[in-house]
Amino acid sequence: MDYGRQVESVNILIVKLSAIGDVVHTLPSLAALRKLYPDAHITWVIEEASSDLIQDHPYLDRVIVSRRKRWIDELQHGRIDTPLREIKSFIHDLKARPYDLVIDFHGLFKSAMIVSLSSGKRKLGYDSMQELSGLFLNEKIPEDMEKHAVDRYLDFPRYLGAYVNEPEFLIPIGEEHRNRVERLLLINGIGKQDRFVTVSPVALWDTKLWEDKKFALLCNRITEELKVRVVFTGSDRGKLEHVQSMMSVSSINLGGETTLRDLAYAYRLASLMVTTDSGPMHIAAAAGTPVVALFGPTDPTRTGPYGKGHTVIRRELSCSPCFLKKCDTMKCMRDITVEEVFNAVKEKLTEINKGTAKEG
Repeated sequence: MDYGRQVESVNILIVKLSAIGDVVHTLPSLAALRKLYPDAHITWVIEEASSDLIQDHPYLDRVIVSRRKRWIDELQHGRIDTPLREIKSFIHDLKARPYDLVIDFHGLFKSAMIVSLSSGKRKLGYDSMQELSGLFLNEKIPEDMEKHAVDRYLDFPRYLGAYVNEPEFLIPIGEEHRNRVERLLLINGIGKQDRFVTVSPVALWDTKLWEDKKFALLCNRITEELKVRVVFTGSDRGKLEHVQSMMSVSSINLGGETTLRDLAYAYRLASLMVTTDSGPMHIAAAAGTPVVALFGPTDPTRTGPYGKGHTVIRRELSCSPCFLKKCDTMKCMRDITVEEVFNAVKEKLTEINKGTAKEG
């Protein structure tokens, strides 16, 4: 894989704090930077909720974790000593190394503050005044919002001299993650050779959600008609149990039992994933698993499952994509039928089976 010319050793700071999907989208840029600067010391500042994705990453020398949300919560509840001590330690860690290059992949006020605190020489980001982030930069590139987020972020290493032919999504999966996932699956009757489909009905926005009843009917049909086990994943175990309660067949619930890297391995083992527009969707796509994704208020050309072999189901409405977190009708999601999602799953599994048969 050719990443262009290689340059001298430098200290690089990546600022990409959240969310899960955004962090996954930045992984190819990390790979490109490591190839471009093979001797560089690369640090990534990230928020706690997404940090598991890049811990022990072979392309990183250091991970600095911001516990911003926890600090704010504790301060609001009058608990001052611990957050102030941790904030002081965070700033000390941030300033401990003189950075030659700081890249703000986030482009928000919270990331701009970190860029400013880092005292980096080159402060590179998008030519944007979103939340005044551009005020803290001394080097800028245009931001093309028509591109997928992965390609938009790759504009930074390309600007620096990298040539990226095929983006590399490396999520560091260790033996402990493989063992934990295989044990959880085996406990639920799924061996290494058994096929299963993962389903993630959760999303951070209400407008991204598909009805629980429809997910239940879909999973019934996958199990009964396609003879494939269904494994639910996600952090909200209660939400998953609610979907299960409406099903007439058995399914497996791994909700709350897996880390982000566990999920990456579970998705790698799965035949297929059915999901809303969510962080798990991007982890599955990065793991190389075919995805059937249900989209409503957001734009799959910008933030859909990246790469080939995925299916996006959405309604072409005059109001979509609206990028709204609240909606009175949620018509774009409610108009998606169980039948069309089931047919997409059936078609994708048929393609996978044909491909497996040819390889055999």
